[in-house]
Amino acid sequence: MTPLAEEVLKVATTQLGVEEMPEGSNAGTDVEKYLKSVGLSKGYSWCMAFVFWCVNQKSETNPLKKTGGVMDQWNSNPSLRQKTPQAGDIFIMDFGKGKGHTGFVEKVISAKKIQTIEGNTNDDGSREGYEVCRRTRTISSCKGFLRI
Repeated sequence: MTPLAEEVLKVATTQLGVEEMPEGSNAGTDVEKYLKSVGLSKGYSWCMAFVFWCVNQKSETNPLKKTGGVMDQWNSNPSLRQKTPQAGDIFIMDFGKGKGHTGFVEKVISAKKIQTIEGNTNDDGSREGYEVCRRTRTISSCKGFLRI
């Protein structure tokens, strides 16, 4: 894990339990600070904004593009792309038609599974959830990983 990724994961951990207010609104004090970091107002999906905000807390020159778009981030950063995850990476899921989901790889559990910290999800695994939480994902469900 890179030193930056280690520091960013610490930030992400402090955000566990943050929830939208009201639930399902893509709004609330903390959610809106994530969205504001990429130039968006309340009401937008915020998983990528959460990732960008966390990186921004520990990087003077954030290597990520200032965007709330998961696939925009992926397409803008070919030099950061990885096929095999490690702790601290940013996972990218591609659902087609420009829709995606993202978060951080907290640890690699096995050759097939990762533990993540992600925003705009919930315990059911929705990419349109309402909180920051830990999830277990299959590596094969990811398009790839961005290493910061």
